[in-house]
Amino acid sequence: MKILDVGCGRKKYPGAIGVDRNPATAADVLCDLDHFPYPFRDSSFDQIRAIHVIEHLADVIKTLEEFHRLLKPGGRIVLVTPHYTDFSSFCDPTHRWHLNSYSFRYFGEDDAGFGYYSSVKLREISVRVKLLALWRYLGFELLVNAFPRFRRFWEYYLCYVVRGKVIEFELERPS
Repeated sequence: MKILDVGCGRKKYPGAIGVDRNPATAADVLCDLDHFPYPFRDSSFDQIRAIHVIEHLADVIKTLEEFHRLLKPGGRIVLVTPHYTDFSSFCDPTHRWHLNSYSFRYFGEDDAGFGYYSSVKLREISVRVKLLALWRYLGFELLVNAFPRFRRFWEYYLCYVVRGKVIEFELERPS
């Protein structure tokens, strides 16, 4: 399996090709992650990992379009980002975006009428929200992740009280 670790930092995913803009990282390839195309051929990777990276980049839509270009059909994207109600989403001055569990729906079938932003389509494999420890221990995290309607209710009405920590997305390029 050929894996691209975008914004790999110093902890590159084992066996992956790391790409980052910072020469002080474990990157195999240095490039500006806000300028496209990245220096790889179309359909080069089985998996693209962007762990705590997407919130730093200038254009989320163009970045996902670039990931789509780099993925083989059936390939997967793993994204991890702070939930917009977590303190870490706002305390880092390099964060440009504050995302929630519906932020990538423009690329799916349920595009909420906004599918015209991009012609790229991705299938949502999973969305997992991690909550602050207290709420996890009380079982609230289980409810948020087990029931999509409850997640929507939480995201619309409760997330400023029962705060999120991190969102993990897995998206697939359709075959």
